[in-house]
Parts: sequence; structure tokens; C-alpha cells
Amino acid sequence: MTAAVGVCSREELVIRRATQVTRKVEVMIREYDAQKDLASVEEVERTCEVGPSGTVSLIIDLLGDPLCRVRHSPAFHMLVAETCGSQKLIVGLIRGCIKTIVCGKKTRRSSAATASIPIYTKAGYILGLRVSPAHRRMGIGQKLVVQMEEWFRSNGSEYVYMATEKDNLASLGLFTGRCGYAKFRTPALLVQPVFAHRLHLSPRASLFRLQPDEAESLYRRYFSTVEFFPRDIDAVLRNPLSLATILALPTGASWPGSADRFLSHPPSSWAVLSIWDCNSLFRLEVRGVPLLLRGLAWTIRAVDRAVPWLRIPSVPNLFRPFGGYFLYGIGGEGPEAAKLLRVLCRHAHNMAREGGCGVVATEVASCEPLAAGIPHWRRLSCEEDLWCVKRLAEEYSDGTVGDWTRSPPGSSIFVDPREV
Repeated sequence: MTAAVGVCSREELVIRRATQVTRKVEVMIREYDAQKDLASVEEVERTCEVGPSGTVSLIIDLLGDPLCRVRHSPAFHMLVAETCGSQKLIVGLIRGCIKTIVCGKKTRRSSAATASIPIYTKAGYILGLRVSPAHRRMGIGQKLVVQMEEWFRSNGSEYVYMATEKDNLASLGLFTGRCGYAKFRTPALLVQPVFAHRLHLSPRASLFRLQPDEAESLYRRYFSTVEFFPRDIDAVLRNPLSLATILALPTGASWPGSADRFLSHPPSSWAVLSIWDCNSLFRLEVRGVPLLLRGLAWTIRAVDRAVPWLRIPSVPNLFRPFGGYFLYGIGGEGPEAAKLLRVLCRHAHNMAREGGCGVVATEVASCEPLAAGIPHWRRLSCEEDLWCVKRLAEEYSDGTVGDWTRSPPGSSIFVDPREV
């Protein structure tokens, strides 16, 4: 059988004509107006799944506040793409925020000692880019990105970065293919389900809750030259969504009340983390899971309810809206640091259970030395996320670091919970 070249059926002709008409649609990029755009933006969010098409994906419910994921940053902005003409329709949106973060370090030598000094840069972060399925591949996403970059530049940003899944080809094609971004860092997103039972904490560890000023002092000393560490860490720690900063020490050791005294004479091992409440900001829902796995999860939960004394690690119902806590500021030193970190993660799990959460999550550098102490489920986690970066400014605030986009990765990164 030979195919006729250039001949198509009536149905194919109709589809082609409809596609051609659709692709001629013009859009205007403008600032989000909460009073008139809320319902339309929520509809776009409902039609967009997070994750590569055809696989397990997430639906995000922003609980009536499209700005919730950026409004806690020092500066934030949201744009929408609206069709032109008599019947205006919002078909895309993008969010961005700006902050000052560490991008490198330089060495200062004195007669007494050698110290590393952080180099800061002003950077923009893009998140929540959405284009309705019926209006994709028309250049709308690129227009939104370009306009957001203009806002970053006008506010003094030297760099812009974003995060996506490494196998999200559409996102990578847009950012690295058409917008000039470079692949930069590949952190691991680690997620643990919150079980029906409290987790046991080791008696070999003592936990201390630090006050915000104590946590700030410790973080500024310990994370001072870690990539992406925010200059306004005090605002993060004092935010009501930052529930606690917990320090784990070997039994018998104690917190001296000062980061200077603690770090000048530290115990043999220690670990620290902070807990951020995402449950109050947005809810997630897993979709695309095979029926067999959904049935297995339901069965395990049913058995656990019937015989709770067995303490079966039943998976929470992630197939309906759920929230979570995010762990940030993860650090520590010493041969037992990973074990102490595991105790902290268990404590965070128990807090999340009391807070009605479905998961506890964190994100760390791919070569983070403490990653072994972070409990997680491989099926729920992403062991290689992808961050991309682009240089916006022609000149740098500090020439020591050179072009940050070309710098090698460090062993750790600081993931700001305001960007989750």
C-alpha cells in the first residue's frame, strides 16, 4: 500500500485548520490583579499537572492564594498571559521572587588566621510557570519568562535560576533551548510519608530547640559560604511558618546558649535542621498512580487500622489533597552527625503527624555528606532534580567569583523554604 502525499481526510483538514487558527492567538503579558484574576488563575492551575506528561504527577491547590509560594520573599511578582480581543482569557502565568544569596567565597588572610568570606549576589527565582494545555507550543511560556526577566533586571538581579525535573523535556526545551539557561545543579528531593504512628527517638541523642536569634547566629557561622544561603536568614527564621530549629547532640552534651561558644568547642558530633510549614500554604494530590498500587496502599492502611499494635508503616492517602512540612538548614559535623540527623528527621515526622501532614520533604545537594541520615522513600523522591541558571547582568557586583554559571558545585547547598 502506498500513501498519497499531500492528501488528508476531512477530519484531518478540520483539525489542521483549527490548529492554525488557535496558533494565531495573541496574548498580552500583564501584572496579576488579585481582584479580577483569581478565578481564572485557579482554573489554569487546575488544568496543569506538575511533572512530565504521561507519568505520576502532582496537582497543587494553592488554597485561594496564587502568591502564597512567593509572598514571603523580600520582593515578588506575578504575571499573567491574557488573550487579546473581545473575549479575554487568562491562558498562562508565572511567578518570581528576588533575594540576595551567597554565590561563592573569597579568602581573607590576616596575621592571625585565614578566613573565608561569602560573596553575595542578587538573584531572581522563577517558579510556578503554567500555560493551559490548549495554548501550549505557541510561545506564551517564553513571553512570560522574558517579561519576568525584565522585572528581575529592573530590580538589580545579576542572575536568575529555576528548578525543573530532569526529564521534563518541554521545560528544558524552553529554558535551556530558547531562553539561554544553563544546567547548573542537580540536588536530590527526598520525601518521606507521614505514618499513622509516632516514630521512636534514640535515647542516645538530646534535642534542643533554639531560639530564632540563636539559630540565626549558628546558621550565619556555619552556612556563611554555602551556595544559595540567603542574606536575610533572620527573616526566614522569624517567619511564623518556620516552626522550629532543632539541634541534636550526643546524650550528655548541652547547648551553651551561644553559637560562638558552641562552634569554638563543639561536641564530637552534632546535627541541626529547621522545619517550615507548607501545610498552611498549599496542598498536593498525586495522580497517575496505577490502580494496583493504589489498592495496595489502601489495603495496608486498612490492616494497620485493624491491628494498630503491629505498627505497620502504612502509607497515608496521597491520592487526595495533603500537606507537608519542609526541612531546611540541614547541617552538622562529626562521625555520628548522620545518625543524629536521622533522629531530627524522626522528630520532624512526629511534628508533621501532629500537624495533620501527609509527607515530610527536604532538598539537598546531590553529594551532601549527611544525606545518608535523611529517611525517605525512593518512589516518592527525586534523586536528581535540576536547577538551571542564567546570567542577567553585564557586570558583577564582585569579580572574585567570576561567572557563577561556570562555577563547580559544592558539597552542600542551602534550599530556601520560601521557594518550595
